[in-house]
Amino acid sequence: MQRRDVVIGLFLVVTMGRAQAQRTTKAYRVAIADPATPVAEINEKTESNLVIRALFEELSRLGYVEGRNLTIERYSGEGRAEYYPELARDVVGRNPDVIFAFGNQLSLVFKAATTAIPIVTIVVDPIATGIVTSLARPDGNITGVSPYYDISIWSKRVELLREVVPKASKVALLASHYAWEKLPMGAVVREATRTNGMSLIGPPLDAPYNEAEYRRCIALMVQDGAEALIVGDLPETIRNRRLVVRLAEENRLPAIYPFREFVAVGGLMAYGPDVTDPGRHAANQIDLILRGAKPGDIPFYQPTTIKLTINLKSAKTLGIEMPTSLLVGADEVIE
Repeated sequence: MQRRDVVIGLFLVVTMGRAQAQRTTKAYRVAIADPATPVAEINEKTESNLVIRALFEELSRLGYVEGRNLTIERYSGEGRAEYYPELARDVVGRNPDVIFAFGNQLSLVFKAATTAIPIVTIVVDPIATGIVTSLARPDGNITGVSPYYDISIWSKRVELLREVVPKASKVALLASHYAWEKLPMGAVVREATRTNGMSLIGPPLDAPYNEAEYRRCIALMVQDGAEALIVGDLPETIRNRRLVVRLAEENRLPAIYPFREFVAVGGLMAYGPDVTDPGRHAANQIDLILRGAKPGDIPFYQPTTIKLTINLKSAKTLGIEMPTSLLVGADEVIE
């Protein structure tokens, strides 16, 4: 793989320091490795990756200022998992103080690449996927955030979708091969749809996760008779949320999404935690490590608040009358 295939960016911005930053003159180096977000969009103003934006905002609040006491090294896998091992070697070879890795596949590659450099990660079900053996005491050089370790959230999403489309017999799952085949969520969704009297159809997403691939998958789902859609939490899917929401609407597919941010851009409904919460907590874990804590002593953080958000305008567009029970129980209704 050529160096141009893995984009590496290093941006330094000098701004006024905060009081907390002034406590030390040491400049720390943090590597941010994202599976797909372009390097130019790994910053505090990005709209494509809200977790990354929250990470930057919280680091700033904690007193870390690029160009003064912090250097951020940005890396992107550009959505091509076959390049992750070389990306990891590049990052480890530069020996940063902390590595922040986003997503299960990329985090597993980093785990294999180093046992010495501290790693903070955001992953789904870190125990089942082999990232750590304990959430309370991860041990080793890895800690992080698990947006929803309770995998039963996927069963709840299926049940909510069933309430909206009670006559649906075929439901599609928009998720990667990895999620379908290796993550626990794949098995949970299959069992939940079966229990609710529905069959689950694909096809899974293939890398690279670009517009053409999302269009291909959803078109095949419609051809196979999909009557509703469950949208997975692949980082690239969050980044492409406007496209996914538009395709669901164009194909008249009632859909349930993993985060409110999909509903905010026109999606029907979402059931999940605050998508920015993991970024903020990851920043705090990075701060603890930079101040001397060992990653293995820092518990994995798990959000405890799950919210249901409904978009009535989208429901009207799809010709759906939302059940009163859902509207009453929703944490937020967008009209």
